[in-house]
Amino acid sequence: MQLRKSGHPYIQVILAYYRGCNSQDFDLMMSTFTPDVVHYFVDHSAVVGAEALANYWCKVAPKTSANWEMDHVVLQEREAVIEWSMRWQPSQTGEAEILRGAEWYVFEEDRISEIRSYHCNYYLNAPNNRELHDFDYAGRGYRQL
Repeated sequence: MQLRKSGHPYIQVILAYYRGCNSQDFDLMMSTFTPDVVHYFVDHSAVVGAEALANYWCKVAPKTSANWEMDHVVLQEREAVIEWSMRWQPSQTGEAEILRGAEWYVFEEDRISEIRSYHCNYYLNAPNNRELHDFDYAGRGYRQL
């Protein structure tokens, strides 16, 4: 299987978003978001709004020397699902590591309106990190207990 990394406008938007995250380029990140973008995480509360999300990555990425790369993408209608890798240095070790995960993107026209990020960060391991925080699973028809 060959990994897909190009050939669709949504891929270009995601790559621009990652370039913005990697360089803490606020304006570049803003150019990829709808004003009301929501980024859901498994290890903390959602970040809501374009400015809040761009500010979040400008603040967080430098703390761990985080650098993201899109490794593979699958597209359907106005959604994209990617596998990513993040090179980073956890403060607990100071040693470079690769963390891998997946993200589900929803687009409105050519902008990101939602990101659902799935990964298992060993250093943030907690029992409640098994699903997205603040995500309305019941309201969207997902399985419930």
